[in-house]
Amino acid sequence: MAARVTFVGAVSAPPLINEMREAVAAHLGERGVCEKANGSMVARTVVMLGVTFGAYAAILSGRFSPLAMLGLAVVMGVGIAGIGFGIAHDALHGAYSSDPRLNRLLGFTFDLVGASSYLWDYGHNVAHHTYTNIVDVDGDVASSALLRKSPDAELRPGHRYQHLYAFPLYSLATLNWVFIKDYKDIFKREGGHRLSAVANVLGGKALYYAWSIVVPLLVLPVAWWQFLIGYVAMHLTAGVILGTVFQLAHLVEDVEFPVPDENGHVGEDWVAHQLETTSNFANGNALLTWYLGGLNHQIEHHLFPRMCSTHYPSIRHVVRDTATRFGLRYRHQPGLFDAIASHYRFLKKMGAPKPGA
Repeated sequence: MAARVTFVGAVSAPPLINEMREAVAAHLGERGVCEKANGSMVARTVVMLGVTFGAYAAILSGRFSPLAMLGLAVVMGVGIAGIGFGIAHDALHGAYSSDPRLNRLLGFTFDLVGASSYLWDYGHNVAHHTYTNIVDVDGDVASSALLRKSPDAELRPGHRYQHLYAFPLYSLATLNWVFIKDYKDIFKREGGHRLSAVANVLGGKALYYAWSIVVPLLVLPVAWWQFLIGYVAMHLTAGVILGTVFQLAHLVEDVEFPVPDENGHVGEDWVAHQLETTSNFANGNALLTWYLGGLNHQIEHHLFPRMCSTHYPSIRHVVRDTATRFGLRYRHQPGLFDAIASHYRFLKKMGAPKPGA
């Protein structure tokens, strides 16, 4: 399906994207800024790895009560989400460094916390970034028996309650990645995978299981069920953060879900498509932007995926002003909870029976 989708439209893509790229390059050039990682990005890398594995080391020390260790497990969950947002995501886009080897090394932090960087690269970098919000191509908007994520998906009876159970469901996101999703993708994807790719995925899983499950069970003076409570708490924390944030840029009230015609044509150019299917949120919140790895500046990320996320706040006004000159709308929710509320209403709308049904 993806190979047959072509972007066409009245807005001429080359002048728009060229002007935007030139304006952004000039903006960075005036400030003497390289588009790759800066000190803020390095600091975020150190902090997220330090928080996660510092809490892990504290747990393994055995010097804390079970309740305190549970709290440290929650801290680990916050750190794991931060590694995904703030380190691996940039690295897997080639946005962290101009050195591919460093990007691959830092991208492996995704495997380190249980998910496959190899499978993410295909499903996210190719399918989602190229064909955003196009059903049957962009896996991020794929609907299921539990969640209806687009207006053209099949409406099932249970979907009418999805706005009530979606957020608890998101908390299972990393558990799904770690134990189910990646295995399904590596063994069932059409066309198969090279043996080296399968070995890469399985090797990453083995390393993750070793440090996160085997070592604590061998070292900690707690019952297995106490460990299980802490392990699940860690994942529920990381899962609800990751699972929720990934919905807030594309599955909200004010975005479009273009449908290709019978020839696979989408009636707009690719840049206009990104602006119509993407919404920013909480751009004025510097701390949230830092923790989320710029994912609340999703428009800038989709248009400049190989630029380090720490530069997105700086270029936002350039992107917005250029889009406006071409008559294109720049979507933005003012705050995090505004975006969450919009996603909630979107889910409720997608689950509502059609009038007269």
